[in-house]
Amino acid sequence: MKTPKDTDFNERKKAALDAKKALLEKFKAKPDENDPAVQARLAERAARAEAKRVREEAKRAEAERIRQEEDARKAAEAERKRLEEEEARRIEEERQAQLAKDPIARMIAEQAALMGARKRGGRR
Repeated sequence: MKTPKDTDFNERKKAALDAKKALLEKFKAKPDENDPAVQARLAERAARAEAKRVREEAKRAEAERIRQEEDARKAAEAERKRLEEEEARRIEEERQAQLAKDPIARMIAEQAALMGARKRGGRR
């Protein structure tokens, strides 16, 4: 910033010194910790920090609940698939046992499999 031309060096030096003193006084005039305004600001800051902590805790709890529900859903799905596979295996074993007992039924099943393969364009 330019200085006015009608000021000399001593006036500029005095103005700078006054500005430094004013700045120093501003920092020296720090309010006391027992001042109600300072106490109110500290209480407000603590309340905001507590509210933030509560929000973050609620967010973490919600994420954990969602994760547990997802794990439970995956476990139930895996159990359902296991039971379906077990049931299909049991039915196939029963069918194989039935075919082994009855040679006519086995021959009919083999013929049906051959006919199905022919329709699909398989073995001729």
